[in-house]
Amino acid sequence: MTELAEAAGITVRTLRFYRERGLIPPPRREGRIAWYDDRHLARLRTIAALLERGHTLTGIADLTTAFESGRDVGEVLELGSPTEEEPVRLTPEELADHFDGEVTPENLAAALDLGYLATDGEEIVHISRRLLDVSAALVREGVPLAEVLRAGARVREHAEALAELFTEALGPHVKDADVQRLRPLAKAVVDAELSLALDRRLRAPGT
Repeated sequence: MTELAEAAGITVRTLRFYRERGLIPPPRREGRIAWYDDRHLARLRTIAALLERGHTLTGIADLTTAFESGRDVGEVLELGSPTEEEPVRLTPEELADHFDGEVTPENLAAALDLGYLATDGEEIVHISRRLLDVSAALVREGVPLAEVLRAGARVREHAEALAELFTEALGPHVKDADVQRLRPLAKAVVDAELSLALDRRLRAPGT
């Protein structure tokens, strides 16, 4: 324990406090000997980084609970296979930097439930670089992350319906391999229709 505390730049008393609060996982025990490893050191460094970014210990504890209860990366990525999207690996502090002040336990839990985020050891994996970048851009424009996630859930419902419509319409006429090859055409139709719908909304009286 002393060596771990020294490596993390904290006191043994602080380390014990973190362990009692559930901020770090329990050590592996062999008899009376408690073994700490790199995973514990990584968690302590994450706690230090989040504290520097203004998070409280209570908030960090809540984030840790949400983080550890999330689906792991294998489960989430399997849901999206095959995919054109590029997953992004992040540390908790890197995620906090993307959404300054918006990474709350509630938002983290919502993102985990939506499948945007998954866990892989001490890392967080975002399922799509494009969705990560767009979400961060919307937050920078002043849209609360909670609203971004709520909108994402609604978009997910409509996207699932569109995907079902596309596969059902083409299924009887093309082979499975051809459906995959025609993905860009389906995406182009949706993009064009969304653009036209936004045009109509923006031209509507009172907009």
